[in-house]
Amino acid sequence: MSSSNSDKKKFRAIGHQLKPVVIIAQKGLTENIKEEIDRALTDHELIKIKLLTSTRAAKKQLTEVICSEFKAECLQSIGHVILIYRAAKRPDPNLSNLLRHFA
Repeated sequence: MSSSNSDKKKFRAIGHQLKPVVIIAQKGLTENIKEEIDRALTDHELIKIKLLTSTRAAKKQLTEVICSEFKAECLQSIGHVILIYRAAKRPDPNLSNLLRHFA
């Protein structure tokens, strides 16, 4: 599910304006958090997630778990925030961050 470099650049430019929709703290990746990530990816395709972890290794491991579990691609990781993308099967033009910015 690899995007081209030009697509990644466009997606990162769009992601710059986004706010994190999910925050993962001490309790980690709970069932409610998983449902919210899945809903956000289905609706918006491109989302930011804030990871409040103690180490870089923990952040990297959590990012890999999220990407593999939700079949998403991590486009950017800066500080405690990651930008992930998963193409929607039927994107909603009113909700999709990509369609709203390219229209």
